[in-house]
Amino acid sequence: MEIVNEKDIPYRFDGISGPKYLLRGPYVDIGLVVLMPGEDFNTHYHTEIEENFFTLEGSVDIYVGDEKLTLVEGDIIQVPPKNNHYLKNNGDTPWKAVFVKAPYNPKDKIDVEWTPED
Repeated sequence: MEIVNEKDIPYRFDGISGPKYLLRGPYVDIGLVVLMPGEDFNTHYHTEIEENFFTLEGSVDIYVGDEKLTLVEGDIIQVPPKNNHYLKNNGDTPWKAVFVKAPYNPKDKIDVEWTPED
Protein backbone atom coordinates (compact mmCIF):
# COMPACT_ATOMS: atom_id res chain seq x y z
CA MET A 1 0.00 0.00 0.00
CA GLU A 2 1.31 3.42 -0.92
CA ILE A 3 0.03 6.99 -0.69
CA VAL A 4 1.50 9.47 -3.16
CA ASN A 5 0.81 13.17 -3.54
CA GLU A 6 1.18 14.30 -7.14
CA LYS A 7 2.70 17.61 -6.01
CA ASP A 8 5.77 15.69 -4.81
CA ILE A 9 6.61 14.32 -8.28
CA PRO A 10 7.91 16.56 -11.09
CA TYR A 11 6.78 16.31 -14.69
CA ARG A 12 9.36 14.88 -17.11
CA PHE A 13 9.74 18.00 -19.31
CA ASP A 14 11.46 20.71 -17.22
CA GLY A 15 9.32 19.80 -14.20
CA ILE A 16 6.19 21.53 -15.56
CA SER A 17 4.94 19.37 -18.43
CA GLY A 18 5.17 15.92 -19.94
CA PRO A 19 4.24 12.74 -18.10
CA LYS A 20 4.78 11.86 -14.47
CA TYR A 21 4.10 8.48 -12.94
CA LEU A 22 2.19 8.46 -9.67
CA LEU A 23 2.08 4.68 -9.25
CA ARG A 24 4.17 2.09 -11.11
CA GLY A 25 3.21 -1.57 -10.97
CA PRO A 26 2.96 -4.25 -10.02
CA TYR A 27 -0.23 -4.47 -12.11
CA VAL A 28 -0.82 -1.01 -13.59
CA ASP A 29 0.86 2.37 -14.22
CA ILE A 30 -1.09 5.51 -13.29
CA GLY A 31 0.07 9.04 -13.89
CA LEU A 32 -0.62 12.54 -15.06
CA VAL A 33 0.45 14.19 -18.28
CA VAL A 34 0.50 17.89 -19.17
CA LEU A 35 1.22 19.23 -22.64
CA MET A 36 1.63 22.97 -23.00
CA PRO A 37 0.31 24.69 -26.15
CA GLY A 38 2.42 23.52 -29.10
CA GLU A 39 4.00 20.60 -27.20
CA ASP A 40 3.73 17.04 -28.41
CA PHE A 41 4.55 13.54 -27.26
CA ASN A 42 6.34 11.25 -29.69
CA THR A 43 4.60 8.52 -31.65
CA HIS A 44 4.88 5.13 -30.00
CA TYR A 45 2.99 1.93 -29.37
CA HIS A 46 2.90 -0.90 -26.88
CA THR A 47 2.87 -4.58 -27.78
CA GLU A 48 0.87 -5.72 -24.72
CA ILE A 49 -0.20 -2.58 -22.89
CA GLU A 50 -3.51 -0.79 -23.25
CA GLU A 51 -3.13 2.96 -22.61
CA ASN A 52 -6.03 5.16 -21.57
CA PHE A 53 -6.16 8.97 -21.31
CA PHE A 54 -8.83 10.86 -19.32
CA THR A 55 -8.81 14.60 -20.03
CA LEU A 56 -9.07 16.79 -16.94
CA GLU A 57 -8.34 20.19 -18.52
CA GLY A 58 -7.86 21.67 -21.98
CA SER A 59 -7.82 19.73 -25.22
CA VAL A 60 -5.37 17.65 -27.24
CA ASP A 61 -5.22 16.11 -30.68
CA ILE A 62 -4.42 12.42 -30.53
CA TYR A 63 -3.57 10.45 -33.62
CA VAL A 64 -4.28 6.74 -33.30
CA GLY A 65 -2.83 5.21 -36.42
CA ASP A 66 -3.71 7.77 -39.11
CA GLU A 67 -6.95 8.86 -37.43
CA LYS A 68 -6.99 12.26 -35.73
CA LEU A 69 -9.26 12.69 -32.71
CA THR A 70 -9.63 15.70 -30.43
CA LEU A 71 -10.07 15.08 -26.71
CA VAL A 72 -11.68 17.73 -24.52
CA GLU A 73 -12.38 17.94 -20.79
CA GLY A 74 -14.28 14.85 -19.66
CA ASP A 75 -13.27 12.66 -22.63
CA ILE A 76 -11.54 9.32 -22.14
CA ILE A 77 -9.90 7.29 -24.88
CA GLN A 78 -8.78 3.68 -24.81
CA VAL A 79 -5.77 2.94 -27.04
CA PRO A 80 -5.44 -0.84 -27.51
CA PRO A 81 -2.05 -2.55 -27.79
CA LYS A 82 -0.22 -2.36 -31.14
CA ASN A 83 -1.80 1.00 -32.08
CA ASN A 84 0.58 3.86 -32.84
CA HIS A 85 -0.40 6.99 -30.96
CA TYR A 86 0.86 10.57 -31.05
CA LEU A 87 -0.39 13.53 -29.02
CA LYS A 88 -0.12 17.25 -29.70
CA ASN A 89 -1.63 20.22 -27.93
CA ASN A 90 -2.78 22.47 -30.77
CA GLY A 91 -4.83 24.59 -28.38
CA ASP A 92 -3.96 27.74 -26.48
CA THR A 93 -4.21 26.34 -22.93
CA PRO A 94 -2.40 23.45 -21.20
CA TRP A 95 -3.87 19.96 -21.59
CA LYS A 96 -3.89 17.83 -18.42
CA ALA A 97 -4.94 14.19 -18.28
CA VAL A 98 -4.75 11.06 -16.19
CA PHE A 99 -3.18 8.11 -17.97
CA VAL A 100 -3.54 4.46 -17.06
CA LYS A 101 -1.45 1.71 -18.62
CA ALA A 102 -2.02 -1.99 -18.03
CA PRO A 103 -0.78 -4.62 -17.71
CA TYR A 104 2.35 -3.33 -16.04
CA ASN A 105 5.44 -3.67 -18.23
CA PRO A 106 7.91 -0.78 -18.03
CA LYS A 107 9.83 -2.03 -21.08
CA ASP A 108 6.82 -2.21 -23.44
CA LYS A 109 7.20 1.00 -25.47
CA ILE A 110 8.28 1.11 -29.09
CA ASP A 111 9.06 4.55 -30.52
CA VAL A 112 7.97 5.22 -34.10
CA GLU A 113 9.46 7.88 -36.41
CA TRP A 114 6.20 9.51 -37.51
CA THR A 115 4.39 12.80 -37.04
CA PRO A 116 1.19 13.95 -38.75
CA GLU A 117 3.21 16.31 -40.91
CA ASP A 118 5.07 13.32 -42.47
